[in-house]
Amino acid sequence: MSDDRRSRRIEFLEQSDIRRMSEECARLDGLNLGQGICPLPSPPEVLDGAAEAVREDLSTYSSFRGAEPLRAAISEKLVSYNGLDVGPDDIVVTIGATGAFASAMQGLFDPGDEIAMFEPYYGYHVNAARGAGLNCSFIPLEPPTWDISRSTIEAGLSDDTRAIVVNTPVNPSGKVMSRQELEVVARVCRKHDLIAITDEIYEYFLYGDQDHISLATLPGMDERTVTISGFSKTFAITGWRLGYAAAPESLLEPIGLVNDLHYVCAPTPLQHGVARAMERLSEDYYTRMAEDFETRRDLFCEALEEAGLHPYWPNGAYYVLADVRSLGEPSARDAAMTILREAGVASVPGSAFFDSEVGEGLVRFCYAQPQDVLRQAAEQLTETFG
Repeated sequence: MSDDRRSRRIEFLEQSDIRRMSEECARLDGLNLGQGICPLPSPPEVLDGAAEAVREDLSTYSSFRGAEPLRAAISEKLVSYNGLDVGPDDIVVTIGATGAFASAMQGLFDPGDEIAMFEPYYGYHVNAARGAGLNCSFIPLEPPTWDISRSTIEAGLSDDTRAIVVNTPVNPSGKVMSRQELEVVARVCRKHDLIAITDEIYEYFLYGDQDHISLATLPGMDERTVTISGFSKTFAITGWRLGYAAAPESLLEPIGLVNDLHYVCAPTPLQHGVARAMERLSEDYYTRMAEDFETRRDLFCEALEEAGLHPYWPNGAYYVLADVRSLGEPSARDAAMTILREAGVASVPGSAFFDSEVGEGLVRFCYAQPQDVLRQAAEQLTETFG
């Protein structure tokens, strides 16, 4: 029997640089600013809500579409914050936003279909699409502003393109797509009859005067958009794996079928816990969270400037891409390892987010860390490279 039992379906897969750098960081006892683990305190309302649900023994399967209280809470949030016209029956609760995305890839597209993604991209999007047998095309955006234009988008499409992925705020660049840019995306989708798959997991992480716009709210987009988000980042519960997809029934039904097949349902007591927290948390929570992360961004980006690792200051999310060509390393992986070995701070090679060579001059840092860890990382970077 052959030692290689990997199926052809996943022959392209290899360990992500995000995971690899976390392992290297642990091996070298560094500070992990690579993976978006978000080791911050979760709101007491979330923890108490889940503890109550466990004590009440809410331990059986929920509907494959999710527990009704959570879908009701998500619907209310999507109406009030995002401006969507959706009800509880327009939502499927999933194993994280990643589970929603994977179910959409499996449920809506055929092997050989093409899906377009903006570059820089989130690597899990690419691999989930390829794992479903899809081909990926890339729409390269240029630093420092990562501007989107109609010509740039259409250059990344082909006759086989069936969908476009929109991630805003963007992991890894922190770009927040403007209404004008999303209107361009919407026009292209309508012209070419494309489905839009949005990943809005960082929707509350906005700095300055930035606004979050959901693509599905634009004219003609509600019937062709799958809106994906979740709670991992907003409530610092990355290990709970709770996300959701919202879409019209024609798109949601196949997503729900795959979600049921692969996952059955998300953990029931955790669903109830988040639903209760959403009822109890005030709007001030989200405002304070954004302000707190803006302070973290400023602290860390200023340190990168001082260290000569030029940051492209993000307007949202909690990542920053830094230009590390000054280190003189031949690749982004080499640069990331140099930073880890010499300064004791882990990052992710920019090549993990690019199909082009642009990523070879960049690394991504995640500043979703306790203030003392972030200050220590900033100090080690400036002392080493400043």
